Amino acid sequence: MDNLNQIRLKGRQANPFFILMGIEFGPFGDGQAELRMQVRPDMLNGAGWLQGGIYTALCDEAMALALFTILEEGERIATISESTSYLQGVRSGEITAVGKVTKKTRNLAFMEGIVKRSDDGTILSRTSESFTIFRKG
Repeated sequence: MDNLNQIRLKGRQANPFFILMGIEFGPFGDGQAELRMQVRPDMLNGAGWLQGGIYTALCDEAMALALFTILEEGERIATISESTSYLQGVRSGEITAVGKVTKKTRNLAFMEGIVKRSDDGTILSRTSESFTIFRKG
């Protein structure tokens, strides 16, 4: 069973990282996806801000989910490059990652994503990513 069908069947139980981080699904389909999570005290760095890698990890998951929605039968993916710009810190509240496919070829996909505050839409980070696409067998 492919990842998208696992997600549809099991929800966040399909991904142990979603359980660990408390990630919830927003809408997803047609090359776009949203994921949400509460910022918890155990996610903060020593200065009291959300640790930067969490922005990137949440956005990576949203972009992968967006890509899953347009993959053909038997296609699988792996991240090959990622770049994140951090625009503003956050200490608490809910954040939302929005990922979208900007271009998909036979062997590559290019993605864009943002992480924003869920309450007011303030953009906290921007991520661009590329994935390799391969087929089973």
